[in-house]
Amino acid sequence: MKKLFITGLFTVLVASAFGQSALFGVDSSVKAHRGFILNGNFTADIPLLDMAKRFGFDYRLGPSISYKTTSNWIFGVKTDFILGNNIKEDSLLINVRDRYATNNGKLVEFININGNRIGIPIYERGYMIGLSAGKIFNNDVDHPDNGWEVLTTAGFMQHKINIFDKDFDVAQVDYGYKKGYDRLTNGAFVEQFVGYMYFAKNKLINFNIGVDAVFGFTQGRRDYLFDVMRADNAKRKDWMVGLRAAWMIPIFKRKSEDISFE
Repeated sequence: MKKLFITGLFTVLVASAFGQSALFGVDSSVKAHRGFILNGNFTADIPLLDMAKRFGFDYRLGPSISYKTTSNWIFGVKTDFILGNNIKEDSLLINVRDRYATNNGKLVEFININGNRIGIPIYERGYMIGLSAGKIFNNDVDHPDNGWEVLTTAGFMQHKINIFDKDFDVAQVDYGYKKGYDRLTNGAFVEQFVGYMYFAKNKLINFNIGVDAVFGFTQGRRDYLFDVMRADNAKRKDWMVGLRAAWMIPIFKRKSEDISFE
């Protein structure tokens, strides 16, 4: 069922992009540039399904490199780092945190090795790495590199809860004990991006922006969680949807009509 859903979504998006191209009447004889594109990506995400049960709003940062052909096909590799500080696991560290804690902001309070109450921040941390393929559907004969972009990425994702005891003075979560609380999770993902890609004539303002959806099919990887006293090996659907933008640096091969390096 999930494969059918993803396939159907991709088909609809591609058909929509083709529709845009046909609507604007693009002259297919006009050739675009070919070459490499370096991207710096930023995505603001809303988690869905199992991801939403563990984390709140988060964001992703990361680079990508791709190759664009003269027919506007794109192939590349992409990496994202997942960052956030909204943790929803109510039972997290319940067996070792200070029972009189005040829940000050995003801190979890403990009694440290010196007998003092100390607050430790917890974060969402993770990464995604995958291979991408897609196409730009040009709708402007004067700017053959620009247009609606449909890009699919597939690969590996991992996330966990980072318990950040920077001074190592809370014995309950140090010396390997963090692994019994961090909810390490990983598995495969498919990512679908639909947006607009723009290259300026002066080659200085180059960006894309659009909607991004991640469908992660993951599994918990810890043999035992100390706070809930059970294994964490359940299969999960870690899905996210958000707005993605990227600043691009094109390294294109010159065409005969070009007068400057791009």
